[in-house]
Amino acid sequence: MSVESAITEMAKAASAASIEMARCSSAKKNEVLLRLADKIEANASHIKAENEKDIIFAKEKSLSNAMIDRLTVKDATIKSMADGLREVAQLEDPVGAMSKTWKRPNSLEVSRMRIPLGVIGIIYESRPNVTIDAAGLCFKAGNAVILRGGSEALNSNQALAGIVSDALRETGLPEKAVQVVSVRDREAVNVLLSQEEYVDLIIPRGGEGLIRFVVENSKIPVLKHYKGVCHVYVDEGADLEMAKEICYNSKVQRPGVCNAMETMLVHKSEAEKFLPEIAKQFSEADVELRGCPETCRILPDIKTAEEADWPAEYVDLILAVKVVQDMDDALGHIAKYGSSHTESIVTSDYERARRFLREADSSVVLVNASTRFNDGGELGLGAEIGISTSKLHAFGPMGLEELTTTKFVVFGDGQVRN
Repeated sequence: MSVESAITEMAKAASAASIEMARCSSAKKNEVLLRLADKIEANASHIKAENEKDIIFAKEKSLSNAMIDRLTVKDATIKSMADGLREVAQLEDPVGAMSKTWKRPNSLEVSRMRIPLGVIGIIYESRPNVTIDAAGLCFKAGNAVILRGGSEALNSNQALAGIVSDALRETGLPEKAVQVVSVRDREAVNVLLSQEEYVDLIIPRGGEGLIRFVVENSKIPVLKHYKGVCHVYVDEGADLEMAKEICYNSKVQRPGVCNAMETMLVHKSEAEKFLPEIAKQFSEADVELRGCPETCRILPDIKTAEEADWPAEYVDLILAVKVVQDMDDALGHIAKYGSSHTESIVTSDYERARRFLREADSSVVLVNASTRFNDGGELGLGAEIGISTSKLHAFGPMGLEELTTTKFVVFGDGQVRN
């Protein structure tokens, strides 16, 4: 069977499965999620063995250390996948929930009901845990899902797909509700993006190049997340000890992810004291700093930032640093160079905190906290499907509710329109 025929058949099967998924009870969905969590833990050795094949392949292809870090399945990864499924099972099922009920003058009662989106296609790189996170969330929200992971994670994803299929079959639900594309051929992506008759939404997760390719080639609506150019702004009068901890965590805790800080903005009144202290911490963690002229005056041993550094998503131990004149300067820099992903302010001033929350136009804006908290699990959504930096139809981490839409339902007692 050709790649085109295989993907088309997958899309048709997913569309058929989505009908059954839409009417599946919460109890049955939770039963599958809990069974799947147990199976992942029971098959940990097999998953890691298949993942090791992918790591060898990735090294042979000279993929970056950041990519290999995302690809690697450790014991903690297994636990995180299983725990995420159990957490999703505990979350309230949004499907069927009614909201915004109102009564018309003719006594018609109008409401909105949450319903599944239908069939979701997810295209992603590395991160085999996305296979399980996405499957669990899409499944709980009553959707069918087609997963196309990167070629570098093929063995890991196939192993996980087999475990998902077993859990679905054992509980009497359609195995085609969760499918993984099992070919490395990139043509599979092009074919999937053309299945507008059967697929309702595409969610790409990965580098900017992948996402732009998907947006440019898809006939299906796409939720975008081009890149994570995240900022931390250290405000005038901020608690500098707190600022050091937040900035260090935002950059160093895991630099290869989209919610890591890429640019640090420091108010001019705090720069002389703050920059040498935080630079020492960053140096000990092998972070390369690239600064504006004022930053380089204070830290003469660092590199001078170029224009290309301000909109850069490094996903590495590299940080751009700029000394700003005031809040206006900080917000202006974010508006010009940011990616609508995550911004944080470290401040002791309530009014400036409120202003930053209002005016920083990103999917998550924090006060006195690390950018690393822009994550569905950390924000209480359960395992997330991704972070949307477009505003239709979701903005920010996408949990269960963001994987549904609403329809109008109307109750009457015989009314007809005049």
